[in-house]
Amino acid sequence: MSIFSTFVRVSSPVTTALEVLRNTQTNLNVAQRQMSSGLRVQTAKDNATYWTISTLTRSDIGAVSAVQDALGLAAATVSTASTGINSAIDIVTQIRSKLVTAYEGSVDKTKLNEEISQLKDQLRSVGESTSFNGVNWVVLQDGEDPTEPHRIPGSLIRHADGTVSIGMLNYEGASSTSGAIVSTDARYLIDDQSSGTGGYGVLTSTAFATEAGAAKNYVLISSKNGDTSGQVEISLDANTTQGGLTDMVNTVTAMLHQLNTIGSAFGSLETRVSLQNQFASDLGDSLTSGVGKLVDADMEKQSSRVLALQTQEQLGLQSLSIANASYDTVRQLFQNL
Repeated sequence: MSIFSTFVRVSSPVTTALEVLRNTQTNLNVAQRQMSSGLRVQTAKDNATYWTISTLTRSDIGAVSAVQDALGLAAATVSTASTGINSAIDIVTQIRSKLVTAYEGSVDKTKLNEEISQLKDQLRSVGESTSFNGVNWVVLQDGEDPTEPHRIPGSLIRHADGTVSIGMLNYEGASSTSGAIVSTDARYLIDDQSSGTGGYGVLTSTAFATEAGAAKNYVLISSKNGDTSGQVEISLDANTTQGGLTDMVNTVTAMLHQLNTIGSAFGSLETRVSLQNQFASDLGDSLTSGVGKLVDADMEKQSSRVLALQTQEQLGLQSLSIANASYDTVRQLFQNL
């Protein structure tokens, strides 16, 4: 009984040294894991609340990044369309200037018409070239709905119930396909649909001539596939009258007005995309920073803590060695009795 009591007292320092060393090594493993991962909350057991918040937020950060990528593509698409419309405005302005020049009786209208024909060919080329990644917002083709807006992803929205939706930016289409087509329905540069008469394209629509009170159904260029019967392409010849010139000038002026409206819409959308892209970038940075405050490890603090725990571990090993040596000495004394 006496020997057993002595054994317990002698082994107590060993047990204590082992417990201290075990705790030190556990804390050291945690500190080293945080150092290597850069996270103080790496799994749910570290802090369930912070881990849940960080996991959801990281998924949002990924979605915001995807929105940024989509906005990059959208910005290029809108910029391409805007460039095409601006180029068309310049060309149509030149055509109007040449029509005005034709008022001068001594001008050779035939030569002027040759120049106008070249400009009209350029308009067709501009429209068909205004494409990015196979998407053309200024030429209406078969299979496309002129009332359907062009939509691009603009934002990520997380609702109070946890559901997520994507906010969209729109370039609006025509108001309706029923009834007579009016000039404001012309939201494209060119309408090449085979099912119509070119009415949804500024350059191919007769609505501008009709609203200007022109004597003929003037268009600037003809639709490639639409029904163009009864339409008259704007052109000059030696027999062009002053009244005909006035009708053409008024029609082209109305077209320019609508082109400026479309250009303004594209410009506004470009600005909106740029602002949204900057917001998405700032939002991503903010979310990343917020998650970091919840789960990131303080690397300076952890570095100092690792060094301290490594020193503590060495001291613990020395303490255990001393305790074991003391225990062996006492055990040998009792074995000699």
